[in-house]
Amino acid sequence: MFKVLQTIVVLVGIAAAAIAQDKPAAESGAKVAVKAGAAAVDITPTEFPLNMPGGFSENMAQSAHDPLHSRALVLSDGTTTLAMVVVDTLGASPELLDEAKKIAAEKTGMATDRMLISSTHTHSGPSSSSRDGSGPAAAYRKVLINGIAESIVRAHAALQPASVGAASHPFPDEVFNRRWYLKPGKMPANPFGKMDAVKMNPSRSPGVMDRPAGPTDPDITILSVQDARRKPLALFANYSLHYVGATPRGQLSADYFGEFARLMPTRLRAGEDFVAMMSNGTSGDINNIPFTTIRPPREPFEQIQIVARKAADTAWFAHGKIETHQAEAPLAMLQREVVLKYRRPSEEETAAARKILALTDEDAIKRLPRLAQNYARRTVRAAEREEETLTVIIQAIRIGDLAVCAIPFETFVEIGLELKDRSPFSTTIVIGLANGRIGYLPTPEQHRLGGYETWLGTNQVEKDSSVILVQQLQGMMEELHAGKAAK
Repeated sequence: MFKVLQTIVVLVGIAAAAIAQDKPAAESGAKVAVKAGAAAVDITPTEFPLNMPGGFSENMAQSAHDPLHSRALVLSDGTTTLAMVVVDTLGASPELLDEAKKIAAEKTGMATDRMLISSTHTHSGPSSSSRDGSGPAAAYRKVLINGIAESIVRAHAALQPASVGAASHPFPDEVFNRRWYLKPGKMPANPFGKMDAVKMNPSRSPGVMDRPAGPTDPDITILSVQDARRKPLALFANYSLHYVGATPRGQLSADYFGEFARLMPTRLRAGEDFVAMMSNGTSGDINNIPFTTIRPPREPFEQIQIVARKAADTAWFAHGKIETHQAEAPLAMLQREVVLKYRRPSEEETAAARKILALTDEDAIKRLPRLAQNYARRTVRAAEREEETLTVIIQAIRIGDLAVCAIPFETFVEIGLELKDRSPFSTTIVIGLANGRIGYLPTPEQHRLGGYETWLGTNQVEKDSSVILVQQLQGMMEELHAGKAAK
């Protein structure tokens, strides 16, 4: 009996020492028991009209077709407590998300640098940028901030003994690289009057397209969470697909992300408290247009339902690959601030932009390349920007044998594939539009090809930013894998 008590004391001492040294308990030999909680909070607007800012012109919503949510998963091992949140919005700013994190931190005691909040990038979501003190847009900004915070608070309050598992399954049917090389003579001038090597969403007329300019990531990767009775508690999924679109005109929608979350409880025969969420992966150059084939006509929202059903089926297959959910899994999270340089137009580019904006002759304006005035304004703004650099937040999380990387850009699929290839973990999720939305993130190779996602104004940061961020995230994953990250 005395030896048993000695053993208990030793184990308690090991765990206490690990906490005191700010190291993972698993590194000290103690076992790590996981707790989890999940919650979904309705953030559907009640005041209209609201602009859906997913394009270059105003697109007003008068109602909601389906509900929008903030969905949160909180995990804890007694030393590390972290939150992973998915929000049905085009892309919330870092400032807005910082407000939500601060509220959640005050109510839960969690650290704000242990919160990952990502946007789904639904193009039928409402604007969240208004700071004006009145009107539907300003009212919705408050709803969004409080809803995000509340989802974390509720998930934290629901923490209970749990087990986790991760797996992937391919779903190549609905992902297509949207950047294409065109046949000779088919490339139109870009907004700057120059010729790119590739075009986003080219015409599908015969004899126009040549070949896609990049790959796709076909996998849906999931983190499955079960309660102590081995019943489904939550499922966090990731797929590198832009929104699907074709929603009912004038109505808000969570797109396929929301439909996926609605369907998953049925797929897993889960209870009422089960929460599923679909995060946006590295889909900066990926969409749902099958460029080499023609689909039959669809009703509004029908294609969203088709993609969501297939995605839910794929997640079910991935779930079936998990041999054992682990009740003991090391948790750790790293957050770093990375300073990137803003892109600057040359004096020649700035002068050309000012010349375009000075035009008053209607015929001359009509002869300009498409979006020339829009990008001329962006060029001038970039030239007049006082700041030289931008500080962005990236994150890496360890959940057992799963790594999660978070990047605050519409990230090209090549970047996600590279991080997965370099990862020391058996399974890796790469989330875009995480902790902010700061334009597109192409690779240097794709920058050389040009195209919409690389234009000055669409992309804001230096052209080798993806290289900098990949190197940082790879190092963070290696640190997590070695068990050296502070809790």
